[in-house]
Order: sequence, then structure tokens, then C-alpha cells
Amino acid sequence: MDSIIYHRTKHTCVMKVVDRSLINIVLKECHDSPFSGHLSEDRTRETVKTCIWWPMWQTDVAEYCKSCYRCQKAKKSTGKRLGNMIKIQEPGRPWEIVHMDWVTGLPPGSDRSYNACLVIVDTFIKTPIFLPFHKDDTAMDTALLIRNRVVSWTGIFTNIITYHPQTDGLAERMIQTLEDMVRRFCAYGLEFKDCDGFTHDWCTLLPALELAYKTSIHASTNQTPAILEKG
Repeated sequence: MDSIIYHRTKHTCVMKVVDRSLINIVLKECHDSPFSGHLSEDRTRETVKTCIWWPMWQTDVAEYCKSCYRCQKAKKSTGKRLGNMIKIQEPGRPWEIVHMDWVTGLPPGSDRSYNACLVIVDTFIKTPIFLPFHKDDTAMDTALLIRNRVVSWTGIFTNIITYHPQTDGLAERMIQTLEDMVRRFCAYGLEFKDCDGFTHDWCTLLPALELAYKTSIHASTNQTPAILEKG
């Protein structure tokens, strides 16, 4: 035997039991890591329960997330003026209909001094793509970026929803989530230093934050976008 204790759930899942001395390390990895994204308590709980278990783990997750200083420091009001509701066409497959919007006003990031981020969200599986770019890029620059970095592997979109706040709530919420994640990692300045001593700005954090969102459970589908897209 490997001397590791396992816990079997009512759904026959078998998970390793974590010693209480390691709980803070586990929670830090499942919540604080760039690949976890400082996401909500619900998403952190879903991450934890996929692989490990200990008594009262849900209470520990709740207390850890509620006491996370970076999350509290970065918290921002989400109250917005409501617009008129407009019905959107239902997609029949991934990457048929996407929502698109831009995050601007960001400090220069990476050695190319990107100062904005293009956010693309698939309506069907709720998976996001974050692409750094320059605020003064032309429409042609943006089209080439999408063609080379997105359409080359998703295929051609049937419909792109943008410039319409009444219908673009999905992108608006994704932008809010992205801004929250970036603020939580850069809450003490424009850069984030990880546990290995490497320094990141918002731009170099994007791939990890995108992965964190794709591998967390989405409330509307009860699955992760990564599972729905790749199986």
C-alpha cells in the first residue's frame, strides 16, 4: 500500500484525504495561483472537490475565500444601469456565435507595451479568449489578430455580437471577471510576483487566467468550458 488515505463519495469518486497541516497549501494552490485565478468561492470549491477531501473542507474553503485579502482589496461594485432586453439567436455548436468586447485603460504590458485586451466569449460553451493588443490598433489589425489567433482553430463565426450593451451581457460579465482577476493579482502594484520569484504584468498573466476560467465550473452549464470544448 502507498500509505495514502482515500475517501469515496456517494458518487463513487475516490479522492486523496489531505492532512490538516497541508490545508492552507492546498487552498493557496486552488485559489491563489494564476492557474486558479482568485475566482469565487463556488468555483474554488468545485476545483477542490475534483481531487481531494478532508473533514469540513467546504467550511474551510468558504472561510479561506472570504478572508482572501487580494479578493477583498480588488472587490468592485457591479451595479449597472439596465438596458432594454433584446433576444439573441441561440447557437447550435461551439464558436458559431461569439460575444466580443475590449478592455481598455490598462497600463503598458509586456515588452510590446500592450495597453488593451480583446475579450472573445463563445455563447455555446462559455469559453473565453483573452488577446492583448494596442488601443490604437486599426480595424484591420484587429481582424488579422482574430484570423491568426482565433479563427485559425475555431473556424469561421456565424455571428459576432459587439457594440450592443443590451445584448452583450456575456462579454460584459467576462470583462468584469477578467478585470477582477487582474486586480487581484496586481493589487499591490502593476506587477505580480509568484511563489517562484518570477514577476508578471497583466499581459503575461493572461494565458494562466484564461486557463483558470476554462477549467472552472460554469453555473449555466454545470461543466467546465474546457470539458465541453475538448471532451
